[in-house]
Amino acid sequence: MSGPAGPVGLGDLDELDDLDEVSSMAGSDDAHELDVDEALALVREPAEPVDRHPDRGHAAPGAPAPAAPSTPTPADKTANKAADKTANKAADKSADKAADKSADQANAHRHRATPWPEARAVAARAATAPRTPVSVPLTQALGRVLAAPLTALTDLPSFDTSAMDGWAVAGPGPWTVREDGVLAGHAGADALTDGEAVRIATGARIPREVTAVIRSEHGLTDDKGRLHAQREVMHGQDIRPRGQECRSGDQLLPAQSPVTPAVLGLAAAAGYDELPTVARPRAEVLVLGDELLTEGRPHEGLIRDALGPMLPPWLRALGAEVIAVRRLGDDAKALHKALSTSEAELIVTTGGTAAGPVDHVHPTLRRLGADLLVDGVKVRPGHPMLLARLAAGRHLVGLPGNPLAAVSGLLTLAEPLLRALSGRIAPEPYYAPVRDEVHGHPRDTRLVPVMLRADPEGTAVPLHYNGPAMLRGIAASDGLAVVPPGGAKPGQELEILDLPWALSPSPDGMGEGLPDGAEGCFT
Repeated sequence: MSGPAGPVGLGDLDELDDLDEVSSMAGSDDAHELDVDEALALVREPAEPVDRHPDRGHAAPGAPAPAAPSTPTPADKTANKAADKTANKAADKSADKAADKSADQANAHRHRATPWPEARAVAARAATAPRTPVSVPLTQALGRVLAAPLTALTDLPSFDTSAMDGWAVAGPGPWTVREDGVLAGHAGADALTDGEAVRIATGARIPREVTAVIRSEHGLTDDKGRLHAQREVMHGQDIRPRGQECRSGDQLLPAQSPVTPAVLGLAAAAGYDELPTVARPRAEVLVLGDELLTEGRPHEGLIRDALGPMLPPWLRALGAEVIAVRRLGDDAKALHKALSTSEAELIVTTGGTAAGPVDHVHPTLRRLGADLLVDGVKVRPGHPMLLARLAAGRHLVGLPGNPLAAVSGLLTLAEPLLRALSGRIAPEPYYAPVRDEVHGHPRDTRLVPVMLRADPEGTAVPLHYNGPAMLRGIAASDGLAVVPPGGAKPGQELEILDLPWALSPSPDGMGEGLPDGAEGCFT
């Protein structure tokens, strides 16, 4: 991963298109979004003009004075003048050619960057091979997706049952109460005759010839043991008839339904011990960068790795089975070996996607003959993200090294790809009005962490601390607002990208689980 003190390269130009963008953001709340590389890009031109001809310039401060030259002859003057002219012309041409080449490279990279909506669509279409269904026990099915429709294996309920504790009665009252009773889980009692009643528990099987169930609080027995109803008795009341919920063979849920705790309960009630589910795609995380620490506080130019702890649970929430997390540093050989030998269907790399001296992802992909499906996305943060097909059924998502930029890449490319690989149906997009003005990029989409309030409009409150290298905003957010180029005005409705663990707004609008006053820490 290119360090913050490295030379300014194409990766920096990717994160900052031109000085016009800077001027458009000057004075706005978004100015702090520029990371160190972007700031370096701003000062890539020297403050003072550089003389391309040092022999005509001044000596550097503190340098020894040059020796006085001998008096040139007219022939020497003519020759020197011609030589200077030729040298100057060649230097100018070389410098202009180098500048043009650098500009062309930067423009070409910006040109091939994919618009944000199109990049998500490409990622969703990347997984074309059908997934192999796998049957798993109910205890292992949570969070998976049904590979086939869930059909009832029995009637529900499978027999007439009592919906309440009380008395099962036959015919009109008053009723003579039998001494025995009917409990759930026991064989049904003998049939009743008109004028008879029997005590019955909720869920117990209804005896034959029963016409209704009288709740305990709605019946009264006299001193002769006869039952009297305190309310009008309707035929069939408080009896759940066989097949009331479904009949054997009925479709309960379609394929591609996510397996939730409620689905597990329904499947168990319908007679299932195992469920046919879509196999989870296997994912591997490769953390790149020599500057990353795995423990302790940052020191001496080293920083803590935030993506190693964050990405695996996030990928699991998106439907992946994370089989490994490896830290490779800035090592091209190690990266090549890891990509060549990985058994994962999705490899996620962090950092190294730009064009710095230690950004090895692009060269390694070329060496492997990978097919670049997305090479840069018109979104901020996270512009230099990428999606590549390594081989049939194997993909790589390259995330930028800055934490929030990596989150942007995760939701832009990894989420649609994993959704397709795990058989999930794309959710319907939903929108919320933003409370405040949100500054945007002149040409690119921008993703901004927001907190959702529980007011009638479901207002989205943009959060501060949303720079590419920051996690404070996203850690307090309920989702990411998709801000179009040019920004959004107060009250404008924006698409909201859900987070897998998004907090439900509480009645006071602060977000469930956040302490009083927390909103002020982020907005």
